[in-house]
Amino acid sequence: MSTLKNLILVTSPPACGKTFVSKRIAESLDHVVYLDKDTLIVLSHQIFKVAGQECNRSSDFFEENIRNYEYYAILDLAFEALQYENNVLINAPFTREIRDPKYIADLRKKLEEKGAGLVIVWVETSPEVCHQRMIERASDRDDWKLAHWDEYIAKCNFNRPTDIGEIFIFNNNSMEEFKESIERIKKLLD
Repeated sequence: MSTLKNLILVTSPPACGKTFVSKRIAESLDHVVYLDKDTLIVLSHQIFKVAGQECNRSSDFFEENIRNYEYYAILDLAFEALQYENNVLINAPFTREIRDPKYIADLRKKLEEKGAGLVIVWVETSPEVCHQRMIERASDRDDWKLAHWDEYIAKCNFNRPTDIGEIFIFNNNSMEEFKESIERIKKLLD
């Protein structure tokens, strides 16, 4: 990489393997701060509870009152961490942001002002594999998604993001794809 510091965004729809991939990438780096947006879910649950709302991360309430604030918080943490460490890795879907060229350009500019670059890692996995992984992980955050799979999956975009500059495609449908991709990303980040 041309910069000494990097913000690494590991993105994809839910259950594509972002957490597994993110942790393996973080483990392969010497100097890294690992941030997982799912850590903020405890705060989201409290907001649902206080507001008297069903805990549904696919609801209009979540979209209007919680979603964007989780992203603001995780990015603020990342920018602060970049003051002290060379690499900061965020594990989060960034589903809308990753398809917004202006958002990505603004993020790149803000990072450049801090002497850091942006590395976008798109974890590519088929919807069928994601469905199976979601069933296997048995997380309450997926209850609504699994119960309304057709409605949920119709809203997901599994296509690679375009018009945002360079991205790294991390193929993750099998262990063989994972191993090949982890070797490629290590070379990129060295």
